Amino acid sequence: MPEEWPRVTHNGQGAPPGAAAIVAALAAPLGVAAILLPFRASWSNTNVALLLVVVIVGVAAIGNRVAGAVAAVWAALWFDFFFTVPYYRFTIRSSADVTTAVLLLLTGLAVSQLAARARRLKIVTVTDAGYLAQIHETASLAKSATIPDVVVNRVKEQLVALLDLQGARFEYGSLLGHPPRLEPDGTVTVGRSRWDVELWGLPAEEIELRTFGNGRYYGRFMLKAKPGSKPSLQARLVAVTLADQAGRAFGAGHTARSVS
Repeated sequence: MPEEWPRVTHNGQGAPPGAAAIVAALAAPLGVAAILLPFRASWSNTNVALLLVVVIVGVAAIGNRVAGAVAAVWAALWFDFFFTVPYYRFTIRSSADVTTAVLLLLTGLAVSQLAARARRLKIVTVTDAGYLAQIHETASLAKSATIPDVVVNRVKEQLVALLDLQGARFEYGSLLGHPPRLEPDGTVTVGRSRWDVELWGLPAEEIELRTFGNGRYYGRFMLKAKPGSKPSLQARLVAVTLADQAGRAFGAGHTARSVS
């Protein structure tokens, strides 16, 4: 059975649902402010504001941008209520405290966006690592395999899983017909026109993915997509790379035969 490929969901692995993130955004700043309240006389408001920024970053990192923004607003309000004179009112007398409160809000909003974006990028990196592991495996196989067919069969399995295909086969030798083609840049062409995979999915007819080794054409993978299959551009680029590894196996075999 082909190995499962990592998938990315919109909310990400381990991310709390939206409602839970909002609850955390509302509760965390108030909780930290209550903890810091006994130290109000000995701590500067700047230090308090910095600690509240850390709370905002934490909420945004485990939640989302909206939760981070809510935490930033809530932190600014509780900073005003507990740590600026007059206490326990939503008013500020000191111009320095006004500046600190405004900076807390603006900084909190900015870093919450960055933290949420970093969390999403981490998910993408995990997915990329999965792709790279598959490429590394095939490259190692291409280097060690005594016959190219071993690599071709493994790449066919990978392509089926990666592109959500009904099946894949390999044709040796000359090109016949003009089927849709998966290009080296990950695009799909039908005739001379580019096919919008994101909009229409993969074409219903078989798609060719050509294989070259040392500049020489050896054959093509023929890909049969499932109805509605819409692999991402990233997945299609990985498919091209896997086909290249099969081409290298052919090229290495040809070179070995030439030397012998």
